[in-house]
Amino acid sequence: MNGVVLISGNGSNLQSIIDNASGIDLNISCVISSNSDAYGLKRAEKAGIATAVIDHQLFDSRFKADKEIMKVIDDSRAVVIILAGYLRILSPEFIEKYIGKILNIHPSLLPKFKGLNTHQRAIDAAEKIHGASVHFVTEELDGGPVIAQSSVEIDSTDNAKSLASKVLNKEHILYPKIIHWYTQGKIKLIDNQNVQLDGQII
Repeated sequence: MNGVVLISGNGSNLQSIIDNASGIDLNISCVISSNSDAYGLKRAEKAGIATAVIDHQLFDSRFKADKEIMKVIDDSRAVVIILAGYLRILSPEFIEKYIGKILNIHPSLLPKFKGLNTHQRAIDAAEKIHGASVHFVTEELDGGPVIAQSSVEIDSTDNAKSLASKVLNKEHILYPKIIHWYTQGKIKLIDNQNVQLDGQII
């Protein structure tokens, strides 16, 4: 299945997807970055994957930037859109066009800690368990229905950096697995609110 991966930074989740692509029936047709300095672009180039940089700061509206992304997606015949550390909010028009085809991984056990700085917020809230969630993207920020989660324990010695590392290790295992579910037709979005896995609502 053709897919595009949207990134903004280091691209470690992108690397885990690249490393597992053949086993999860995914052909990464393009990596799109909002940041020309994103190290993830180098990861893609090393793997022989086409890249595109679309800097939102060069456009006077979010939708105009997203229209450029849409062109790349459509030209690459992508069936799934994978957000992997993409730090831009997608326009309602973009989401409406591709609803049910956009996956995101978020570093918290949603619905807890939507948005940024999730690891420090989890520590500050004295949480014992933290983790990562893969969800379908809808217009509500980090609010689309969750497909699957993976958790870690928060130790008394953890800080935001050490906790981020623990969660990231889980993300690298979880995300390719869920992408594989998608490429196998095992999961789909129902009514923008629920996930169907192997014919059952979860």
